[in-house]
Amino acid sequence: MRGSEIENIPIAAPSPRALDACRRCELWRHATHGVPGVGPARPKIVIVGEQPGDQEDLQGLPFVGPAGKVLDRALLQAGMARDEVFVTNAVKHFKWELRGKRRLHKTPAQREIEACHYWLESELNASHAKVVVVLGATALKSVLEVSNVGLGKVLGQVLEHAGRAVIPTYHPSYVLRLREEQERDDAIQRIVAALKKATELAEA
Repeated sequence: MRGSEIENIPIAAPSPRALDACRRCELWRHATHGVPGVGPARPKIVIVGEQPGDQEDLQGLPFVGPAGKVLDRALLQAGMARDEVFVTNAVKHFKWELRGKRRLHKTPAQREIEACHYWLESELNASHAKVVVVLGATALKSVLEVSNVGLGKVLGQVLEHAGRAVIPTYHPSYVLRLREEQERDDAIQRIVAALKKATELAEA
């Protein structure tokens, strides 16, 4: 098989149908769709978030809601195109609680993170990417396969796990929760810095 053909082989990662049929935890019961990652067949960089949000659950695609807009802004500032990276989540079903008529995000439990690691690991292995940017503590726990880790202590550092460089940074939803414009700008710049570092490592 020629090299160009190898590059175009789709990632052998979970399909929407496989995720919809998953019963490894109970989150499927209240989700509309399982949400697999999307991106090129052989990405140099994988970006891992926490879980789908409301819009992601409805559309079956990762990072298409408000947090996705923040991620797109950070990618643009880092000089990266969205279609150059593989974007996914540690947990593939939306965990939420009803507040009035709104479905609000609820942080996945450790047992749910561990149950869904099966799918994330299949994506990471299929991608062959050696650089992973993790957005937030849940993604960091999943990628490092640990139950307790402080994001603030390793923010922006380059960690090593399973033969991959792992760069932790803020989740874009964190930016949305900040009230002060300067705080939001500073947080976005931390995400941009992590993305730039990922590009340097991927191209080294």
